[in-house]
Amino acid sequence: MKLKSLLAVASLACASWGHFGVVIPSNSTIDEPSQAKEIITYKFTHPFEGMMMNLDKPVEAGVFVGGKKELISNLSEKKDGKMSYYEAQYNIKEPGMYQFYMDPKPYFDPAENIFIRHITKTIVNAYGYGEGWDEPIGLKTEIIPLTRPYGLYKGNIFSGKVLYKGKPAKNTIVEVEYLNSKSLKAPGEDYITQEVKTNELGEFSFAMPLAGWWGFSALNEDDETIKKDGKEYPVEIGAVIWVETKDYE
Repeated sequence: MKLKSLLAVASLACASWGHFGVVIPSNSTIDEPSQAKEIITYKFTHPFEGMMMNLDKPVEAGVFVGGKKELISNLSEKKDGKMSYYEAQYNIKEPGMYQFYMDPKPYFDPAENIFIRHITKTIVNAYGYGEGWDEPIGLKTEIIPLTRPYGLYKGNIFSGKVLYKGKPAKNTIVEVEYLNSKSLKAPGEDYITQEVKTNELGEFSFAMPLAGWWGFSALNEDDETIKKDGKEYPVEIGAVIWVETKDYE
């Protein structure tokens, strides 16, 4: 096969993997003070393949708790090869439902001629608080859990509702990937990124077959474009949520 053909195939293969914003805490539930010092990791990646993308410092990172938004400013840049990602520390002092999120700087994808903006969140339950995990936090687009998003076992079904500008996003593709920290091999390309679709109410469901972190990314075209080199480009806006499943001990 000629080089140009090989490059075209490689480009198509990479395009078939989902881009995912990542916001993952060191603990998805807090039961005792020794777990309360959270390390929040912010990445942009192909999670199953472990292929890092570069993440510029997020435009905004924060946590929504007790009906209020608190910005997180102590992000520190980390490196994985040439790619940047970020970490922040956050000390959880009180019982509550902590919704950590980031709104990234849009990433220009030259292969698809689009900007990608994946607004990402994850939810931590501290000291058995147990209320408010299904509350929207006012992001331009977000996934509202219909399944409690913590304390999940391998094999559980996760259901969510996609909102875009506060309204249900019907007929929206939701890409699903496993954060593959075990170097698992997929049987083929089609097994890397799973897809489900929202119904008329913006709802979807997916059964998670492995223990670990699962990312759900609901994709829509934003109503805003971004200008680059004198040309307006569309924006793929993603509502991303990460949930953790565990095995019985």
